[in-house]
Amino acid sequence: MKKTLAVLALSVIPTLVLPTLSFAAVYIKYSNKDSEKHVMKVQMDGVTKEVTFNARTTGAATIQGSGKTAVIETSCGKVEIKDDSKIEIKDGCIKFL
Repeated sequence: MKKTLAVLALSVIPTLVLPTLSFAAVYIKYSNKDSEKHVMKVQMDGVTKEVTFNARTTGAATIQGSGKTAVIETSCGKVEIKDDSKIEIKDGCIKFL
C-alpha cells in the first residue's frame, strides 16, 4: 500500500507543481487573388521567418512562435496580423476581410 501511494505521489506531484509549457501561433486564413506565389518575411518574437501564400488559392497558414501577433512585410509596407485573421492578397498587398 505504501509503495502504491509513493508511486502515485511521484507521478502526480510533478504535473501539479511544475509549470506547463504554453505554445502559441498566429493562424491566418487567406485568399491570394494574384497569379503568383508570395513568400513574405514575418517578424515574430524578434525572429524573422517566412510565410508562403500560394497563387490563386484560398488556404491557411500558421506562423509558429510564442505570441499571438506577427508583422508581415509586404510590397505595400508592414502589416500587423493577429491570430485567426482573415486576409486577402491582391497585387502583393494585404487587406483584412
